[in-house]
Amino acid sequence: LRDFLQKRLAQAGVSRVVIERAARKTRITLHTARPGVVIGKKGVDIEKLRTDIAKLSNSEVSLNIVEIRKPEIEAKLIADNIAQQLERRVAFRRAMKRAVQSAIRLGAQGIRINCSGRLGGAEIARMEWYREGRVPLHTLRADVDFGYGTAKTTYGVCGVKVWVFKGEILAHDPMAQEKRMMEGQPASHERGRREALG
Repeated sequence: LRDFLQKRLAQAGVSRVVIERAARKTRITLHTARPGVVIGKKGVDIEKLRTDIAKLSNSEVSLNIVEIRKPEIEAKLIADNIAQQLERRVAFRRAMKRAVQSAIRLGAQGIRINCSGRLGGAEIARMEWYREGRVPLHTLRADVDFGYGTAKTTYGVCGVKVWVFKGEILAHDPMAQEKRMMEGQPASHERGRREALG
């Protein structure tokens, strides 16, 4: 189902497909940068899509569409965009640099892009990467979004992997809250010394 939707909505900028299955019902949530392309004029396209999915899955289908506000910091969309540029023979370094700059400008704290394959039509396949900011892959509380895309060029297949660091999730971390409180107020012995001096 996911592959079918990705192929069918290749131009709609779909970053995530969430499929929930109940007894005889399937609920699909599409996170897309271009909801207008998915819905179509007066909702014609979405109705056709719903009937096609219902035939595939043999169940009642409900479709939800969620619009992505900042497609420039969605890892899957960045990877697909770079893959499309590679297919159009845009220089891979330029494509990577442009994607990194726009992601950082729109609020990403860090981004890393890997491109691998016969880059620029080279005889030997290699991997090139570009990073800006911080991308902590081993920190569990880090909100790191990962996405990959595939470019089918005339020389062969090139893979694009993207990691986007959007910040740390501190809401459920008691240690982080404690640390913030400690940083907010000066240490007691320092305060006492200041009062004595004053």
